[in-house]
Amino acid sequence: MEDTAVSSGDTARGRATPVHLWVVGLLATLWDAFGAYDYIMTRTENVDYLRKMMPNVDPAVTLAWVDSISVIPSAGWALGVWGGLVGSLLLLLRSRHSVAAYLLSAVGAIVSFAFQFFGPNRPPAELADPVMPVVIIAVTIGLFLYARAMRQKGVLA
Repeated sequence: MEDTAVSSGDTARGRATPVHLWVVGLLATLWDAFGAYDYIMTRTENVDYLRKMMPNVDPAVTLAWVDSISVIPSAGWALGVWGGLVGSLLLLLRSRHSVAAYLLSAVGAIVSFAFQFFGPNRPPAELADPVMPVVIIAVTIGLFLYARAMRQKGVLA
């Protein structure tokens, strides 16, 4: 089945850009922009934001745990968030470099969550929900695989 293209003139390496690239790129950018927003709100210790996002958790507990995270999972978190946002923007620009950015994002997310759930400094019970980290890792790996497939098809230049 052929991909539906925006136009035959909209190309990267002579291939038409499929409509699904724009859909995936926009949704991924929204997803990653929220991740960046969450990262900034948490790192700037925005108590009101934390209270709204996790109404059953004391923001002081969250901030104390975030402040105690060592450099490796902290760097993984940052790499996961910012690599994902850069990857999404590069995907919208039809750049092959989105693949590398998404790979860095996936590695960062995996490192961050591996330390969170298996490392010495585990989160308090009220912060230890495994569902969202699994969703984040699945989305991140999915975006990497999607971008890699688009590069292999010649859609990304």
